[in-house]
Amino acid sequence: MSEEKTIEDLEKVAEAAANVQNVALNLTQTKGGNLNLLLDVNLTVTVELSRTKLSIQDILQFGQGSVIELEKPAGEPLDIYVNGKLIARGEAVVVNEKFGVRITDIASPEARLEAAK
Repeated sequence: MSEEKTIEDLEKVAEAAANVQNVALNLTQTKGGNLNLLLDVNLTVTVELSRTKLSIQDILQFGQGSVIELEKPAGEPLDIYVNGKLIARGEAVVVNEKFGVRITDIASPEARLEAAK
């Protein structure tokens, strides 16, 4: 395959990717857009209580009943990520004896689109 053909193919792939991104942005920005096309797409939702850094030595000393001190103070909102991007914050709740999260703040559409890039 010639180098010119390879460059041409890469340009076509880049153009197609840009078109897909534009369609997705238009769907999210248009009120009443046909989002039905995307409703069966699975996304990973992660709720983060807090984080901390520990040495391997500290981790090897864990035992039943060990307590790990986290960086975020008690009562702070939990971070809610979709596919690794922060989209909202919330608070922990218990529903039917299971933990859940009540969303208290959603990132602005502009911030969510910027995080998606």
